[in-house]
Amino acid sequence: MMQGGCFCGAVRYLVTETPFNSTLCHCSMCRRATGAPAVAWFSVKRGGLRYTMGKPATYHSSPGISRRFCADCGTQLAFEDERWPDELDITTASLDDPELVPPGDHTFMQSHVRWLQLADTLPRYVRTRKEGTLQG
Repeated sequence: MMQGGCFCGAVRYLVTETPFNSTLCHCSMCRRATGAPAVAWFSVKRGGLRYTMGKPATYHSSPGISRRFCADCGTQLAFEDERWPDELDITTASLDDPELVPPGDHTFMQSHVRWLQLADTLPRYVRTRKEGTLQG
């Protein structure tokens, strides 16, 4: 099990499922939601995240998409997409120990900010893994 939470400590959570699909997402929506050039996420089965203190606020950023965040400090915590009802994504950097789930690839490289130089050798997808198109 892994634990994490927001910057101010008002929302805490426990991850009870095995992570999968760890990525660095470069899409413009994730960038704008966090103010960061890329966001590290990992997925778990829908029931694999349990809030142990506080409750996150929800922002419906686009049809079928819900972003969970701390209403006090604004930390982005989770992402849900109705197209994948059995899973949800958790921000890796909100873990107490983000080293536990390193990214396995880069997604949405079509939106990558060019001034961010990537030195790793992880797979790079133009958009999603499912689309199967690798970049560079």
